[in-house]
Amino acid sequence: MTVVEIPGSKSVTARALFLAAAAGGTTVLRQPLVSDDSEGFAEGLSALGYQVDRQPGVWTVQGRPEGPAAEEASVQCRDGATTARFLPTLAAAGHGVFRFDASEQMRRRPLGPLTGALRDLGVDLVHERQEGHHPLTVRADGIKGGAVTLDAGLSSQFLTALLLVGPLTAEGLRITVTDLVSAPYVEITLAMMRDFGVEVRREGDTFVVPAQPYRAVDYRVEPDASTASYFLAAAALTGRSVTVPGLGSDSHQGDVAFADVLRRMGAEVELGRDSVTVTGRGRLRGLTVAMRDISDTVPTLAAIAPFADGPVRIEDVYNTRIKECDRLDACAENLRALGVPVETGRDWIEIRPAQPRAAHIGCRGDHRIAMSFSITGLLTPGITLDDPGCVRKTFPGFHQALAELRAAWGMQS
Repeated sequence: MTVVEIPGSKSVTARALFLAAAAGGTTVLRQPLVSDDSEGFAEGLSALGYQVDRQPGVWTVQGRPEGPAAEEASVQCRDGATTARFLPTLAAAGHGVFRFDASEQMRRRPLGPLTGALRDLGVDLVHERQEGHHPLTVRADGIKGGAVTLDAGLSSQFLTALLLVGPLTAEGLRITVTDLVSAPYVEITLAMMRDFGVEVRREGDTFVVPAQPYRAVDYRVEPDASTASYFLAAAALTGRSVTVPGLGSDSHQGDVAFADVLRRMGAEVELGRDSVTVTGRGRLRGLTVAMRDISDTVPTLAAIAPFADGPVRIEDVYNTRIKECDRLDACAENLRALGVPVETGRDWIEIRPAQPRAAHIGCRGDHRIAMSFSITGLLTPGITLDDPGCVRKTFPGFHQALAELRAAWGMQS
């Protein structure tokens, strides 16, 4: 059994930074993710006038329930979707003029359902170039609150942003959701809001958020379940065993359920309260699986699917087409380059068994494509990546960690 230490959760770190900024007092975040995304979020908070002190393993945030200290600011959100969606929402609850922009990649990703809901709540905001996309200017004068309807069928982050800001409004929010993808990420949000002192009530498709102060806390960020998927998949693929500590049945993150997908494919899975262990059994079974709720792990499954004994069909994952890249298309393109038969539709991909051949993987600047097909490379000599550095978005040390895993297993690099 090999123990792999996984860095902090990107999703949890982003939510914790928002909650810390919104809470009264000083919040201490322990073991936050240190990556391009999380550093971009922290720097965005600093640009808005929040005091953020980043020391190794411990970040401290001085909260301001009244909103940003700056009366005017420009924020560069980089590639970070949580940064690009959460920070304009946080700023809207304050007072001032705040401009937000992002990378070309993030500019292509949608904001419209969220900014439309904010406008319905009376927020004055303008999309400077293309409606529903960055860059964006918010002329903030607080948020009164009230009832709003939201379509979160493209991203659960739209709903999370509104949930997080709800306690900062004058009257609270009643958010009625017409569609929702990646629901477990919303459960992360609700659990963390509870940890910071605010309870959200759910009435069918409506979330009722009270106007109630957050409290500052001392908060440990759990390991990233999406990142863990690569190492758990590696064990299932190679017939080895990997244990990830700090991530188990008590986790807030829905992507822990990827371990159950590996179980269905024939791997042995032990899920404790505070750890998960996957042991490969020497073969992988084909399967059909709907992954709407754990869509960040779709590339992980696609990358090991050729080694299954039957077709692997992944369904109900349209939202993966509007991530850092069109992930269904990227997976299909790279699998074909590897000589693997694959078909795709609007919201599905089907991969047939084949021994992959050496190929140069087109990462499309997407960390998850790079990390996933690195796992294919464990059993496929000659796989190279066109942009290995894109992993810095969530796990700058990924390639070193994978090399150490290979060494521990006696596999050649």
